[in-house]
Amino acid sequence: MILRHLFTPHNNTRLSHLCGSTDEHLRSIEAALQVRIAHRHEQFKVEGPKAQAHRTMELLQALYEQAARPIEASTVQLMLAGDASTDTAPGPALATRRQDLRARTPNQALYLDAIAGQDITFGIGPAGTGKTYLAVAMAVDALQRSSVQRIVLTRPAVEAGERLGFLPGDLTQKVDPYLRPLYDALYDLMGFDAVQKAFERSTLEIAPLAFMRGRTLNHAFIILDEAQNTTPEQMKMFLTRIGFGSRAVVTGDVSQIDLPKHQLSGLIDAERVLRRVKGIAMCRFTSADVVRHPLVARIVDAYDAAGRSERSPD
Repeated sequence: MILRHLFTPHNNTRLSHLCGSTDEHLRSIEAALQVRIAHRHEQFKVEGPKAQAHRTMELLQALYEQAARPIEASTVQLMLAGDASTDTAPGPALATRRQDLRARTPNQALYLDAIAGQDITFGIGPAGTGKTYLAVAMAVDALQRSSVQRIVLTRPAVEAGERLGFLPGDLTQKVDPYLRPLYDALYDLMGFDAVQKAFERSTLEIAPLAFMRGRTLNHAFIILDEAQNTTPEQMKMFLTRIGFGSRAVVTGDVSQIDLPKHQLSGLIDAERVLRRVKGIAMCRFTSADVVRHPLVARIVDAYDAAGRSERSPD
């Protein structure tokens, strides 16, 4: 199917911003929606399957309306990812520093709703799907609204000898680089000064999973990140830390397990054991939910296909 569109009034600046440098934005749209885009000045022609062609024209119109200033490549990519969610509930409104934060895909909207409505939520899927970032955003929102008294973010403990022994400093300094993605999300959602003050008031804590043993966390929003690298025993220990007035989110990618080959992942085990437990939500993400560079989704699909090929019998 071929669709034609004429942008009026004709604005060369907007058209330039819409297309991007050397038409990079148009090439990104073509690759994502499997269409061909040709243009001459304000006249655009889109060739491809009917549904994709219509979506392309709608996206071009939306970008043109935003093109008073240069458009970042990331904006195009996010709009491509969010295009599929235009008919879905946007998920709960969040009180964070990011005013534009919202669900970009249907699964992300379901994930946010699950976190808002369940005591424990599992977010399982590949890199770039927003599992951790959205969980941290929900935690920040809960703290801002005084729904919880503190945020606790944790990751599985790493081997302080074999993997980190060569690094200088004490244990906290050694594991700090592994917790850095959590810091980055907090700085983006709260701002550097607010994060520092939260640490000083003990309303924010980041620690390796080993530090959770023996604790009961009341009135807290607790996130376990990189949960694919827990053992079943560690997962059970973490989940039984939940106290009154607390909420927990567990995130992980079962395609990136770093445990010894003979060791069962606590995330895989928990998904099997807890699937039918009331009060626990299981949310699955796929490459369609990736909101990073479009190439990330294709990389995820390629590795998934390779894994299926290796598991299939000859």
